[in-house]
Amino acid sequence: MRKRFAMSILFLFLAASFGLAQMGNTRPSPPASASCDLGNGKSIKTDYSSPRMKGRKIYGDLVPFGEVWRTGANDATTFVTTADVEVGGKNVPAGNYTIFTVPNPDKWTLIINKKTGEWGIPYKYGSDELARVDMRVSKLASPVENFTISYEKSSHGCVMKLDWETTSAWVDIAGK
Repeated sequence: MRKRFAMSILFLFLAASFGLAQMGNTRPSPPASASCDLGNGKSIKTDYSSPRMKGRKIYGDLVPFGEVWRTGANDATTFVTTADVEVGGKNVPAGNYTIFTVPNPDKWTLIINKKTGEWGIPYKYGSDELARVDMRVSKLASPVENFTISYEKSSHGCVMKLDWETTSAWVDIAGK
């Protein structure tokens, strides 16, 4: 009887520990990804964490204007291209990068950085920057709850779009 009781207590302890460990692994900003097929086996893929608006004011508050933002949540956002591309007119060789942005009300700046594997902020990777590219900005017709990165096909390649709250920022990416 005593052995059965001890085994029951051990089982409950292990089950509770497993449950707590699983709860610790869920992030409020879940992982997401977007990709674009440039043709001829060439592609771009972006992995990021997608924060939620949750009734908060985002740009100019949670994400301050004029400061480097990790462009998502958690780990820095990755930008992987299997081919040389032109991002907003700047040459980007095939490879693995991270991207950051500097949001402003009327214009954003996309930062393509050679350093990978970092958490995201504070931004201390200026010496590893490959390029800074201007992004265009517009207002969305209705709010977007989940931060979203997407790609749309264009005549020269793809358009990378970042949508959240009532803001859309985008930049052209052309295959070479």
